[in-house]
Amino acid sequence: MTSSRNKILSRIATTRNARTSFRTIEIDSEKEIYKPILPDALTCFKNELEAVSGQCILCDDEQDLYAKIGEFVSERAFPYLFCRDENLIAKLAKNNIPYSDKQEDFEEMQAGITTCEFLVARTGSVVVSSASPSGRQMHVFPPVHIVVAQASQLVDYYADALIAIREKYDNNLPSAITTITGPSRTADIEKTLVLGAHGAKEIIVFVNVQM
Repeated sequence: MTSSRNKILSRIATTRNARTSFRTIEIDSEKEIYKPILPDALTCFKNELEAVSGQCILCDDEQDLYAKIGEFVSERAFPYLFCRDENLIAKLAKNNIPYSDKQEDFEEMQAGITTCEFLVARTGSVVVSSASPSGRQMHVFPPVHIVVAQASQLVDYYADALIAIREKYDNNLPSAITTITGPSRTADIEKTLVLGAHGAKEIIVFVNVQM
């Protein structure tokens, strides 16, 4: 036993002594990781979101946006969209889109609708926070998550979104800032991909492209 132990220790010492130098890796923090955005940030966002099984619907203006949301609700036969944002509720009502904000309808909802903080073009991500009128639950509970966004909320990188959030809220940052990249997914069980395990099974982003 002692002989085997000594042999192992001897090998370790020999290997350690043989390491006379270490290779260092130079990292250029200013170098672009991605290729240039082509043809534009909006197209980049749409392509990236759809690449991770999300949907992006571009709308000419606010009227077109709510018309398309109404068509979507009708096509999917949702009885209502659950919503906690008073501004969104007013617009849903104005456009005759069925909605509910009653707590008794929360657990039975098939789809929910919220706004967002920013859209990240490079990753097709939606950045949301607990500071929104929808709170935290509406970003994870709805089986189908509908997001209403403006083209002006597009940023190239996630770092840009964080900088903008800090500027927006100053020293009163939201208690939760969340990044949503496509539907919730997991492959923990037998490496089989399952959507909707820890959040929405579908995410659809309606973007008003009118600046």
